[in-house]
Amino acid sequence: MKLNTLIEKATPFLGYAVDWQSSLPALAIDNIVHGQPGSVALISVDIINGFCYEGPLASPRVAALVEPISKLFKRAYGVGVRNFIVTQDAHVPDALEFESYPPHCIRGTSESKTVAAFTSLPFWNLFEVMPKHSLNSAIGTRLDDWLNQHPVVDTFITVGDCTDLCTYQLAMHLKLRGNAANRKTRVILPVDCVDTYDLPVDIAQEIGAMPHNGDLMHLIFLYNMALNGVEVVAKIN
Repeated sequence: MKLNTLIEKATPFLGYAVDWQSSLPALAIDNIVHGQPGSVALISVDIINGFCYEGPLASPRVAALVEPISKLFKRAYGVGVRNFIVTQDAHVPDALEFESYPPHCIRGTSESKTVAAFTSLPFWNLFEVMPKHSLNSAIGTRLDDWLNQHPVVDTFITVGDCTDLCTYQLAMHLKLRGNAANRKTRVILPVDCVDTYDLPVDIAQEIGAMPHNGDLMHLIFLYNMALNGVEVVAKIN
C-alpha cells in the first residue's frame, strides 16, 4: 500500500481515535472500590530506574509517570486498598530480549531497582515485587500464583510502561485470563498513568534501531485495549 493511500484511508479513523481519547471520562476511586477494597489490586509495570532515569531505554515520558502513579497508590491506600504489585524487568546478562532491545535492567544493577518514589511510600512493605524476564508480567513470574491465591480480587488497575509493550501485555493477560475462566474481571487503565517512549525515524536510523512514534503507538494501543474490554479512562480521582 502506498503511503498517501494509507494516510487517506486512515485519516477518518485517526480523527475518531483522537476524539475518543480526548473525551475519555475520569473515574472516582470510590466507584472502583465500592466499599470492597479487598477486591481491588493496583499493578504497576516497569516503573524502575532503567526506564525512567538511567540506561539506554530511559525515557522522560516514562519518568513523568512516577508522580501520578505515586499519587494513585496513595489514593488507593487511602480508601482501603492493600493489594499492590510491581512487576519489573530483571534480566540476566545474556537475555534473548537483548536481540530486540539494547541490554537494560540487568538484575542486581541500579537500573533494575524500583524508583525511590515508590520505595519511600510509608506502606511500601505491602507491595509484592515480581521480577520478570520478558515483556509479559505473567510468563515465568509469580503473578498467576498470586492471582490464584487471591480469588476475591476481580478488579485490577493497571499502570506503567510501555503502553504498547509491557502494559498492554499485562492488561490483556488479566482480561483474557478472566474471559477464559468465564469470570467477570474488571481491568481499568488510567491514561495519565501510562505512556510509551518516542524514537524518531532520523535518530533510529543513526543508531540502527526501529523507529517508534510514541504518540501514535500510545493512541493505537489504548484503543486496542478498549476494543478488548479494558476500561480505559482519563484518570482516577
